[in-house]
Amino acid sequence: MLRKTAIAAVATALAIGTAIPAAAQFARDDVIWARNYSGTITLDGNLNEAGWANAETKTIRWAENAGIPGSGWKGEGGVFPSDPSEVTLKFLVKGNQLYMGAEVTDASVGGSSSFNRFDGFLMSLKDHSDPASAPKPPAEYFYAWWYAEDQDPLPAGQDPAFIGRWATWPPGTPRSPEQIDAWDAVTVVHGVSNDDSGVDTGYTVEMRFDLTPMGYDVTQSGGDILEWNLSHYDCDYFWPLAPTLFSSTRTWWQGPWGNAAVYNEVRIHARPDVTTNSGPVPTIDPSFVMPVIDGGAPTIDGNLNDAVWSGGSTYDFDIRWDDAALRETYPEVGPARGGQYQPPVYGGEAFVFDPGDATVKSFVDGHTLYLGFDVRDQVVQYHPSFDRWDGFLISINDRVELGNDNELRGYRLSFQVGPDGAALPQDYLNTLVGEGKASVAIHLNAGTTVDTLGTQADNGYQAEVAIDLTALNYPENLGDRILFLGINMFDGDSFLPVTDSYGTRTWWFREYENTCCPPWIHIEGDVTDVEDMTNSVFDDYAVVTSISNPSSRPGIRYSLPESNDVRFQLFDAQGRMVLDRALGTMSAGSHDVSIAAGDLGQGMYFYRLELTQPGGGAVRSTPYGKLTVLR
Repeated sequence: MLRKTAIAAVATALAIGTAIPAAAQFARDDVIWARNYSGTITLDGNLNEAGWANAETKTIRWAENAGIPGSGWKGEGGVFPSDPSEVTLKFLVKGNQLYMGAEVTDASVGGSSSFNRFDGFLMSLKDHSDPASAPKPPAEYFYAWWYAEDQDPLPAGQDPAFIGRWATWPPGTPRSPEQIDAWDAVTVVHGVSNDDSGVDTGYTVEMRFDLTPMGYDVTQSGGDILEWNLSHYDCDYFWPLAPTLFSSTRTWWQGPWGNAAVYNEVRIHARPDVTTNSGPVPTIDPSFVMPVIDGGAPTIDGNLNDAVWSGGSTYDFDIRWDDAALRETYPEVGPARGGQYQPPVYGGEAFVFDPGDATVKSFVDGHTLYLGFDVRDQVVQYHPSFDRWDGFLISINDRVELGNDNELRGYRLSFQVGPDGAALPQDYLNTLVGEGKASVAIHLNAGTTVDTLGTQADNGYQAEVAIDLTALNYPENLGDRILFLGINMFDGDSFLPVTDSYGTRTWWFREYENTCCPPWIHIEGDVTDVEDMTNSVFDDYAVVTSISNPSSRPGIRYSLPESNDVRFQLFDAQGRMVLDRALGTMSAGSHDVSIAAGDLGQGMYFYRLELTQPGGGAVRSTPYGKLTVLR
């Protein structure tokens, strides 16, 4: 009766829209601290050094989003896993070495010669060793039971192989001392790999990355930010093959690949004064705050003569071809993610006579994002070839819809200078313009004409874009106020002879909608109450948001200010508990729980999270909310 009374009170509070305290910002899903540890770390796969107990942790589970915008999961074969993976990651630094610990629960551990038929980790660490590279390229760190050129079945008890930057193909080739110094790991299997005659319980990995050859230095006073991502591969019941149980899956944190920079990355922060004994880690702020200017909406005619553009309140940045010093002024990982590319034109790459150069201005008014572009260009042209456009590609992530990899869907909103000098919207911007959800206009500066011969010097152009964020599934008050954005400048110049013509692309943070890596932007202002947050719940401690709701597989996203032991409970409309799941110890930041409807009937359900101090401590918070299941 007590439980029914409590849930009835929850339902009443939600129905009448009880006032709930606001939270200023959501904790970031793409960051973690690696604390400095002064003790000795023996690489033996046991994680028994004292420092590991105080390390920051991240838990990754199959079919649960590990954090927006880039995390996801994918089934690669077999049935839905009866033994879904769960990985708890920990991070430490000692000197200029990064240490990663991984505890994996798994009843069937092993690998094979076939891709996607193995357990292990595919990781990437961006290579900062070349100061001239832009953007910094990914370096693959692949540690898995994948022996591509061996014969199946693999021997029972075999260890994982090293693959990628610090290894020699094929997997299993003995590594040189230099390779081992740069990257090493030891794994302890709790059971026997490549043998399903018994039941395994998982495996533990202790791994070391030497950061010096990769161009990082976490020992400097300000520390460093490591650009990294991880995908966990899980193959079950393949030793021997059990057709009714076999499954192959992968689940990743921010980015799925080791040799390609896709979706996003994890920013691992490390600094000498953040140690295993220094107390709570510092809060990692957004990449920057996007200003809100109430009543600042300009007339979208392409001319940046509205007062809002010159009032000094917009967020401004420059994009310029071949300007490394400018890239260094970008916030957070912007210096490493900004980049440029010159595609071949007429079979070659001509000298860039008039480098692309623009100032971008931005702000939000209501639920509309406004962008202004002031382009300094002596050859303004229209050309149908993508590689020779004059224009811009704006990339934004949807706030609710997921892509094919269960990542936040990205959109390409492009426009180019048209043959008559007017804006020519392309890609999804053209769709939004057609729906009345976006506007774009170009203004040619005095002295500018559109041609493709470069026969007279032009004086550049200006452009304005307005995007209604509700068209990207933001609530009208912007909900959690998180924005993922990228800007790519196109500059094509045509001359006689035609072999002197070229096209360039120069970007701020990311090139396209699905490439790495957008800034984590907070739109100025506090997140708002439960009614306007599309089923979000706030208390003085935590923030919980329902996602994919209503649907046949609803879920919640919860944001924690510190580590907690978390329990998730689900009740039907009569107050009967239908699900009780201990989620374990969860780190500070944002986490997802998805609910497979299974035998649940269609209708409304109530959830409750119980957040307690780790290790059996006091209850800190019990946020609650509602979900709707559709069949």
